[in-house]
Amino acid sequence: MDRYGTRRLRAALLALTATGGLLLTGCGAGGSDDSSSTDRANGASAFPAPAPEYSRGSGERDDESRDTAPDHLSTFALDVDTASYGYARRTLADGQRPDPSTIRPEEFVNSFRQDYERPDGNGFTVTVDGARTDEKNWSLVRVGLATRNADGQRGERPPAALTFVIDISGSMSEPGRLDLAQESLGVMTDRLRDDDSVAIVTFSDKAETVLPMTRLDGNRDEIHDAIDSLEPTFSTNLAAGVETGYATAVKGLREGATNRVVLISDALANDGDTDPDAILDRIDGARREHGITLFGVGVGSDYGDALMERLADKGDGHTTYVSDTKDAREVFCEQLPQNIDLTARDAKAQVAFDPETVTDFRLVGYDNRRVADEDFRDDRVDGGEVGPGHTVTALYAVRTRPGADGHLATATVRWQDPETRTPHEESGQLESDSLADSLGSASPRLQVTAVAAYFADALRRGDDRWSPLPGAPRLSELADRADTLADITEDRAVRQLADTIRQAKHLD
Repeated sequence: MDRYGTRRLRAALLALTATGGLLLTGCGAGGSDDSSSTDRANGASAFPAPAPEYSRGSGERDDESRDTAPDHLSTFALDVDTASYGYARRTLADGQRPDPSTIRPEEFVNSFRQDYERPDGNGFTVTVDGARTDEKNWSLVRVGLATRNADGQRGERPPAALTFVIDISGSMSEPGRLDLAQESLGVMTDRLRDDDSVAIVTFSDKAETVLPMTRLDGNRDEIHDAIDSLEPTFSTNLAAGVETGYATAVKGLREGATNRVVLISDALANDGDTDPDAILDRIDGARREHGITLFGVGVGSDYGDALMERLADKGDGHTTYVSDTKDAREVFCEQLPQNIDLTARDAKAQVAFDPETVTDFRLVGYDNRRVADEDFRDDRVDGGEVGPGHTVTALYAVRTRPGADGHLATATVRWQDPETRTPHEESGQLESDSLADSLGSASPRLQVTAVAAYFADALRRGDDRWSPLPGAPRLSELADRADTLADITEDRAVRQLADTIRQAKHLD
């Protein structure tokens, strides 16, 4: 069989594993964020409360534990990254505990589907709920933000102009790195629309534009040949790759299209400039003037998590992690479509806790996404870019005043229209009588959120930069609860969470 036939056979075999549909025009019967119709709020035991000593702290602490008297606001930029959880799963499956510095609890929480209502158009809905814990006056409060369904307007999206910046350094020769990227891009090429365009930039010790911006219509074979020709070479000059990638994206910029740079790398930069701020400063004009955002796809057992995460944050984009063919299918068939179109730019959230009813609170995670409270309505301050089909969840540990009754919190999200840059806001309220009596009686999705947050907390213990979330169950207890919730939700991702927690327990 010739190379063309081999390539087609490989693409067909990989395609058979997909859930059906087309990338960008539908890859399955619903996105990963849709709630299951089989969710039932029963069968799960209550969770322990935060420890009694977990109370006051100054507003200067990184973990944002604070008395609400001097400051009752919590403000952060929205983040839909999931790479931290994906990389932790890969590391644990390889029999090692992840470095605590790579654990970002919000990315664990945001890796699981939620049950929030969704808006009809651009922007967000705001859902605020919570549950009391066994410890008197302590509750967990969930703030949920959701964009419209990804499959509701797929046929109406503008064409996409995607510049793939692919790491071909020596470290990418490890199985599950460059080979996985090539397979995934091959399938994606067969599924893109005819009016979409693709460019390919590679980098090792230097960067090269392998394929300029090229329409899919009539050129798929040429794109396949460019993908098949990639081979690992020398060192990793990631800065050169990003800079050349953005230059290629600007040169091939399509008016009326959604222009994106997709970086595929293990992010083990060892050549050229390795500082993410300096790298992004070099392409800042292209990013701001043309609105070209960065979507980072991490690969490899040894992965530069901190560099990729910082690049995505500074590049107004998102990051995820791929460890196998299933992950790759989800990224290129589900997550990438959600990051092609935008429903909100510079989105920020602010939660105002009522000092009459709340004494203390703590936002779990978002440590690198905090925004000064006074900058919430300053639209010059960067927020997060969010596409259709996404949910964003923020979990708080909240202590209420004894006998508190009435209003607890107001959560507000502010964003700019992706086309006109007009600012909009939406809010949601939480009253004390809306709290579930216990976490065990709360909605299954709130319980999954709690399990994911407690698991992340357990994995990042030992990192002195963070104060641990108090009152956490043992890992064996968390795994049993995840199993119960997997039965209730019939969600395979929750079952995988239970398995991953048990892998962590075996390494204790």
